[in-house]
Amino acid sequence: MPLPNINPTDARNLLEQGAVLIDIREADEHAREKIPGALNMPLSKLHEADLALHQGRPVIFHCKSGGRTTTNAQRLSQALSGACEAYVVEGGIDAWRRAGLPVATDRSQPIELQRQVQILVGSIAFIGVMLGLYAAPVYFVIPGFISAGLVFAGVTGLCPMARLLLLAPWNKRV
Repeated sequence: MPLPNINPTDARNLLEQGAVLIDIREADEHAREKIPGALNMPLSKLHEADLALHQGRPVIFHCKSGGRTTTNAQRLSQALSGACEAYVVEGGIDAWRRAGLPVATDRSQPIELQRQVQILVGSIAFIGVMLGLYAAPVYFVIPGFISAGLVFAGVTGLCPMARLLLLAPWNKRV
């Protein structure tokens, strides 16, 4: 059974009554921006997570915009084994912020790895197109290579660009 949505204000009221807030985003996302008091249990490691931490209290899950929690509500519900009430914050941390509720941001942390990949891949592809248009058509091989890399990442679930970016000095903080 999928988990019911809860708006940010009602979620905060439940938290004040002892509910547990669980952030299912990855550690790099949580390190940069979080709802104070939220536990970080990334969806990618849910099988390793100890969801018994709730000790019978209601559990509220959140992500960035509500997409991941809504898509995975069935999986989250199964992880709790029906041991307690559970909800999904409708709209995630973005809706929480729009509702005027507190969000802790640490700008000294690197931006999320996925966004770094998007920025780098988009930049390289754009430069390749510009070079192909204004320098020599041979440079069109650059966006072609980037496109092939994106297809490879989508099909295999492996992203060599992300692995390379993890080695960058600015990503050592998380």
